[in-house]
Amino acid sequence: MKITLKDGSVKEYSGSMQIIDIAKDISEGLARMACAAELDGKVVDLRTEVSNDAELSILTFNDEAGKAAYRHTTSHVLAQAVKRLYPDAKVAIGPSIDTGFYYDFDVPPFDRAALDALEQEMKKIIKEGAEITRFTLPRAEAIKLMEEKEEPYKVELIRDLPEDAVISFYSQGDFVDLCAGPHLMSAKNIKAIKLINSSGAYWRGSEKNKMLTRVYGTAFTKNADLDEFLAHLEDIKKRDHNKLGREMELFATVDVIGQGLPLLMPKGAKMIQTLQRWVEDEEERRGYVRTKTPLLAKKDLYEISDHWNHYKEGMFVLGDEEDENAEVFALRPMTCPFQYYVYKQSQKSYRDLPCRYGETSTLFRNEDSGEMHGLTRVRQFTISEGHLIVTPEQLEDEFKGCVDLAKYCLTTLGLVEDVTYRLSKWDPNNQGKYLGNEETWNKVQDMMRDILNHIGIDFTEEDGEAA
Repeated sequence: MKITLKDGSVKEYSGSMQIIDIAKDISEGLARMACAAELDGKVVDLRTEVSNDAELSILTFNDEAGKAAYRHTTSHVLAQAVKRLYPDAKVAIGPSIDTGFYYDFDVPPFDRAALDALEQEMKKIIKEGAEITRFTLPRAEAIKLMEEKEEPYKVELIRDLPEDAVISFYSQGDFVDLCAGPHLMSAKNIKAIKLINSSGAYWRGSEKNKMLTRVYGTAFTKNADLDEFLAHLEDIKKRDHNKLGREMELFATVDVIGQGLPLLMPKGAKMIQTLQRWVEDEEERRGYVRTKTPLLAKKDLYEISDHWNHYKEGMFVLGDEEDENAEVFALRPMTCPFQYYVYKQSQKSYRDLPCRYGETSTLFRNEDSGEMHGLTRVRQFTISEGHLIVTPEQLEDEFKGCVDLAKYCLTTLGLVEDVTYRLSKWDPNNQGKYLGNEETWNKVQDMMRDILNHIGIDFTEEDGEAA
């Protein structure tokens, strides 16, 4: 069996081996640092048995996938600590995230003292150093195991899997959890942890389900890195716009008005007015003409634009949908269909193009109450947006103009280093959602990609986000 490593070197073995043993053969130090592995392009567990020729990379905390496995294992340690201190708690899900991990529990909310106690229990579990083992069960046996442990959320997750699915579990000491992995070989390899805070989260993200208690935490391989991260969090708190905006009397929220519906105080309103005038003047200088469209429309408009089928849950609907004779309206969550009807009000020729419409639009989104935060996640907000109608020959120049306008505004405001760019693409597997054909979409996306690369913008791509 030939194993090709990341550096191109080849290791030969006479029989099958677990990846952790291959790591030890390469270097004991590497094996101690190993968190997961990439086998023929797929992230796998260190316990994975390799029996054929393969390409292999050992992943450490310095690799994103290795870091995810490290922190995901820490989330299991948290769940074990919760079950020890709160035996009646029910466990839900506990993934790794960019800043660490979280785990959801069906249990009353935790205060800071409770989080500190859980953190101490986690350190005790880590010190115990129990080996983490993986085992699989057929679907029926997996359900039986979780029913015996009285874990209804795990049972629900398993029932959603195919009938012939083989389900994996990980055990560490007295704790067993449903999980696809990968995980560390032992909890003793976790070095520096901190539970950050606790909040509410609906099961499976739906407000129709029960509110669970979500605990956020983080984990590092060095205490110094953890201390640096915690200092960064404290710095963020000091600069949190939600805190500063209230202290500076820029905005406020009032319970009787509602979450996500901020009041702009006189100072804040003046700032918004100044920004709005500046942006509108710059848009007009670049050839945009202004529109002013309604804040609501009949559902007929949203049915034509297909927002009704894909976005109704995020809209504020006015009227009885069950009454066939009643007019049903909705507050607008976007301006696109309104500005297209501005364009359609008169006959146009190619000489009238490009048409650049700009509007300072107040929009409404029916966000979940648990997602509200300051001015970044609200139910009513105002943005500067535009829609352009162009010929295929004009597309490249007009797209460059849009990017240049965005960069100019961000640079002027000192924000250009604080944003990321994403190319939202269509979903070729869901073509019924889109107008146009595959050839047109691919041609336009290729052109946009080339333009972004040409002007030196770093960006990511996301399928299915285009509208």
